[in-house]
Amino acid sequence: MENKKPDNVVFSDDKGYNASVLPYATNVGAPAIRMDDVVSWKNRNISTVNKEFENKFKELKSQYENLMQEFEFNELVYSAKFSFEPIMGEIYHLYTGEDGVNFLSLISPQEWNKEHLGTFKLNSDKKWVILNEKVTNFY
Repeated sequence: MENKKPDNVVFSDDKGYNASVLPYATNVGAPAIRMDDVVSWKNRNISTVNKEFENKFKELKSQYENLMQEFEFNELVYSAKFSFEPIMGEIYHLYTGEDGVNFLSLISPQEWNKEHLGTFKLNSDKKWVILNEKVTNFY
């Protein structure tokens, strides 16, 4: 007669009785081994991360648009005609001349009747900062 072990005894021909060293419970009274519900955890976290990426993308897009607008302002002012060296911190006004060429001047729009494009200030980085927000697009 074969020496057969009962089902509830953990025995291996290689290792013998090894229930105490197994990484899982082996007796009938042990808690059931259940798979975690990782699908709902993944879905919740994917949604959260996607919202974070979307917000970061919108932020970067807004920064890009502001940078491009700043670039266009600077390109417009630097390509204008002026015969003086602008002083940092001074306020200058950009006009369109009768010949269609843009020019930079210290004279404010209230002092004469020229087509005023914008009011700018030269900052310490040598960038032109627009001061009147009503002007948004020169092209």
